[in-house]
Amino acid sequence: MLNNAGSGRSLGLVFLNPSLRTRVSTQKAARMLGMEVMVMNIGQDGWALELEDDVIMNGTGVEHIREAAGVLGRYFDILGVRTFPGLKHQKADYAETILNKFIAFSQIPVLSLESATRHPLQSLADLITIREHTVSGNSPKVVLSWAPHVKPLPQAVANSFAEWMLAAGHHLTIAHPPGYALGKAFTHGAEITYDQDKALEGADFVYVKNWSAYDPYGTMPPVQDQWMLTENRLPGKDTKIMHCLPVRRGLELGHDILNGPRSLVLDQAENRIYAAAAALKWMIEQNF
Repeated sequence: MLNNAGSGRSLGLVFLNPSLRTRVSTQKAARMLGMEVMVMNIGQDGWALELEDDVIMNGTGVEHIREAAGVLGRYFDILGVRTFPGLKHQKADYAETILNKFIAFSQIPVLSLESATRHPLQSLADLITIREHTVSGNSPKVVLSWAPHVKPLPQAVANSFAEWMLAAGHHLTIAHPPGYALGKAFTHGAEITYDQDKALEGADFVYVKNWSAYDPYGTMPPVQDQWMLTENRLPGKDTKIMHCLPVRRGLELGHDILNGPRSLVLDQAENRIYAAAAALKWMIEQNF
């Protein structure tokens, strides 16, 4: 039962980056559980944070993360934190420096609402969506396909999707242009190809997402071939298309696909509610 599982508990949602689905779906999930929810957009609703230790705070940072996270830990039972990577220093990003500081200094359970390397609630929602649209007894062929974008984006969604699909035992093919390989820790067991058309053959689900290069980190190597999917590039009428949203229409995906029956993007977005509810309910039941 979801109702009142979180009664008497409070959830603080901290956003260091913009959000639509993550913010609203997590708020809705928490309220379904009977939790009290408060949202803070750092830099807008609160002071600009200093993230580095042992520095003289004579710059733009007004409050140190040690005090900010510590205070939030006194105010809430669970903290949800969303932060993006800087895409400049791979070691710091992949060490999850900011997320881990919130965990250490708040001293309460912390739910990742997306971090430098992973987006677990999105991946759980994606897994739910695939299971909803898979014929019982079938083992679906799943493809993760790189897409164009106007700026370098994190690898977090792609990393998480690959990790969750492989853990679920799905056959996963990752198609990307040369120079866009993901970290091997996330793709071990997947088939990797530079040939998008070949990857699409026989695909049941195609997850479309842009990501920047893992090495050289955060860059956008030039791409010569056409990587945006349109209806006429898809081989079978039953292939379903997925994207985490927001999507840049006419750049990442064709309008015809997004407007047509192949698209599962709204199903994925709805399932973000149930993914968040499941995660929060599990955390509450740990008797912290």
